[in-house]
Amino acid sequence: MATRPTMESRRDQMFPLLAPQEIDRLRRFGEIRHYAKGEMVLSAGKDVEGLLVILSGEVRIASHHTNDEIVVHAPGSFLGELAHLSGRPSLVDGQAVSDVEAILIAPAHLREVMVAEAEIGERIMRALILRRVRLLEQNVGGPVIVGRADNRDVLRLEGFLARNGHPHERLDPDADGCAKALLERFHVSPAELPIVVCANGTMLRNPSENALARCIGLTRAVDSSKLYDAAIVGSGPAGLAAAVYGASEGLSVIVIDCRAFGGQAGASARIENYLGFPTGISGLALMARAYNQAQKFGAEMIIPDEVRSIGRDTEDGDAFVLLLASGQSIRARSVVIASGAEYRRLSLDNLPDYEGAHVHYWASPLEARLCAGQEVALVGAGNSAGQGAVYLSGVASKVWLIVRGKSLDATMSRYLCDRIAAQPNIEVLVETEIDALEGKDGVLDHVSWRSAGNAETVRRAISHVFLFIGAAPNTGWLAQFGVERDSKGFVLAEALAGENRFPFQTSRRGIFAVGDVRAASIKRVAAAVGEGAQVVSALHAWLADVRDASSAVASTFGART
Repeated sequence: MATRPTMESRRDQMFPLLAPQEIDRLRRFGEIRHYAKGEMVLSAGKDVEGLLVILSGEVRIASHHTNDEIVVHAPGSFLGELAHLSGRPSLVDGQAVSDVEAILIAPAHLREVMVAEAEIGERIMRALILRRVRLLEQNVGGPVIVGRADNRDVLRLEGFLARNGHPHERLDPDADGCAKALLERFHVSPAELPIVVCANGTMLRNPSENALARCIGLTRAVDSSKLYDAAIVGSGPAGLAAAVYGASEGLSVIVIDCRAFGGQAGASARIENYLGFPTGISGLALMARAYNQAQKFGAEMIIPDEVRSIGRDTEDGDAFVLLLASGQSIRARSVVIASGAEYRRLSLDNLPDYEGAHVHYWASPLEARLCAGQEVALVGAGNSAGQGAVYLSGVASKVWLIVRGKSLDATMSRYLCDRIAAQPNIEVLVETEIDALEGKDGVLDHVSWRSAGNAETVRRAISHVFLFIGAAPNTGWLAQFGVERDSKGFVLAEALAGENRFPFQTSRRGIFAVGDVRAASIKRVAAAVGEGAQVVSALHAWLADVRDASSAVASTFGART
């Protein structure tokens, strides 16, 4: 039996009504606001002021692009979705149907509600998440991308938004009248596609991910005068775990990631061996929960932006300064390196010609849409490769699973090996490597591979290749600061405390490393989450040590004067 859409099956959870006594308990967290009939309470593309609990009157929520009604909030309901948790731009419009009186709870106070009023906070948090899911399911809110589905830049932009849990709409310039109207309005030629029209009316021509993030309000200005307890570099499982546990224990935490939350785990089609999810869960769904959880406890997110270097704070020798690619800087008492790894690539000269549109490093619905009914090649022998192969077998006519080793058994979990063996349209080729990609003008049309001991090359008409061949540590930027790494580039940091060393401490005191980026770590989601949680105790010990040292210096200086 087909499942009902989220809007129908969980409507009561999505739009709950608060009892009068619950509303009274929320009054201390906010202030009374009044809106006249017809006034815009929310405007898509503009920063929200906070969550609104309706005391009297009604507010109509509608799509910015189509004005289609989503819901009408009446007394006892509250107005908001995940953007209201962090004060980011609204994805929808909200207009007062009649005179409205409401309690406005600013984002900082909303996070206080989550902690101080746990039962009410749980209902609010669940509703905020479900409302975002609903927007994602129906592509309501967010920017409009105009471009063809198979264009590599369209895929890049759609992938970026999807990985960051941000709704968007794509219009085909060849078939959609609205797309043609937009091109005429902004005087855009086909050669300039794709374009992106943000909710605030700004039009971008084939923007970078950072430019798009700025336009839709994903990135925020950093307060360079603020001194954080911990700056976490990377928002994969380890980084998000450190953020959740650190922020929930009262540390001021900021997380930086150059692309999207979730890391490689967020790109996994399905994770079935993570504790507590017997039916499995997509990597994006799991990491989105952790991302929202970290924000619930007050962790700040700077995504996307990239740390270029780490140095000492000239004003406070015990603190670090992280310089970002955007030109901003972050000051922190400690640094947690959780930057994961970068995808390895095949050693083929023409590989870059096909990356993005025909060569992929994860398997999501976007890629599945492109290769439906086609043969595909997938290279790899780890769990990510197994998950990707099983996922793609549901849409592709044939999946060629190309493995360099002698079997899958040594590198892939048993349940995935069994599942692959049970799929009639997955064929495993062991001791085999791709040796050629063929095509013209960036369009891949044939793939060739060769097996060990066989001089004959197999050539197939294949337009999409998926690479899951492991990853190299993303640590080159640490070299200039003297953080020691092993011969493969992984950061040296012992999980156990040693003499004058805290657990997970690198060669530089105050800098820690957890997750896949750490040498000798176990490359599993659960292990990364465990390290992220464990490092918080080391952060507490380090921060206490720094405070004690500072107090001793101050005391000595005071005695001398």
